[in-house]
Amino acid sequence: MFEFSLVAGLLLGPAVGFAATLAMDVVMTQLPEGETPPRVAAGVLTDTPVASAPERLATVVHYVAGAGSGLLLLWLLAAFDSVTGALGEGAVATAVTVGLAGSVMLVLMIGFFAIVPLPRARGLRRQRLSRIRTDWSIMATTYVIVASTLFLAAGAIV
Repeated sequence: MFEFSLVAGLLLGPAVGFAATLAMDVVMTQLPEGETPPRVAAGVLTDTPVASAPERLATVVHYVAGAGSGLLLLWLLAAFDSVTGALGEGAVATAVTVGLAGSVMLVLMIGFFAIVPLPRARGLRRQRLSRIRTDWSIMATTYVIVASTLFLAAGAIV
């Protein structure tokens, strides 16, 4: 189901990742700390406090990471698809593949953010960290659901 040529995968992965990032943006605007994670990344990259992190860099990093994450999710889907091939080609095998790949992707997204950039961010009060992690978890879940759905649709077409 998730077998794409190398060229198709290299085009599809970032395109799906970008689209899922746009969906994530809709959720970001509804959350109290929704705009913070991209600013955390920009602040860490420039060694500046989150509040004064370059907004343009935050935006660029957000979309580049989203596009790259699309490639990673596609790879996870293909890897789990080859492992779950013993289940056959039906809906059960596809559901197991998407469930496993999506779960791993979600753990990677949340874990990476919580372990790498967030602890290195400057200028954040400790009381905000839990809310930032929670909001990031909601946004990452949105990303994984949207991207997985788009990959399912693309796999059904090909």
